[in-house]
Amino acid sequence: MDYSDIVAFHGHQCPGLAIGYRLASAAMAALNVTRAGDEELVAIVENDACGVDALQCLTGCTFGKGNLIFRDYGKQVYTVYSRKTGTGVRVVYHDDGVPPECRDDRQKREEFIRNGPQDAIISLSFVEIDEPETARKRKSVNCAICGEPVMETRLRDTDAGLICIPCAEQIRA
Repeated sequence: MDYSDIVAFHGHQCPGLAIGYRLASAAMAALNVTRAGDEELVAIVENDACGVDALQCLTGCTFGKGNLIFRDYGKQVYTVYSRKTGTGVRVVYHDDGVPPECRDDRQKREEFIRNGPQDAIISLSFVEIDEPETARKRKSVNCAICGEPVMETRLRDTDAGLICIPCAEQIRA
């Protein structure tokens, strides 16, 4: 996938998107894998910033397929795991590798992140992780309060019956 396609998907060009592009590209190269058509790859992302859009485009890992796992740690870090080989790689972005002359200019910063030397801004290590489960299909049950369908594993058993999380939170408030 071309970078311009990733920009089009994301909606704008920015340093954050470039970070995701470089991290995902580095991980895939280290694993010697191509974009997942289904759940061949799993990505664990530690932030919900712009770069995750680039990772989705490059790796094929998405929330909808169940092979994109979000951990809200606020780090520019991704772990990409190949189910085929059982190998995982953790890639970490290091902002201090961006030269001072590029830091205050958004375009120069983005250009350096996209094209600068990998070892200046990325550390990469192979990691062992427990293989994440494949996406499971669950039955939906209507919430006893709002009537909206809810995945059965997300229901809360209350005096009002089986209810969704938002309704349960309203009852507690």
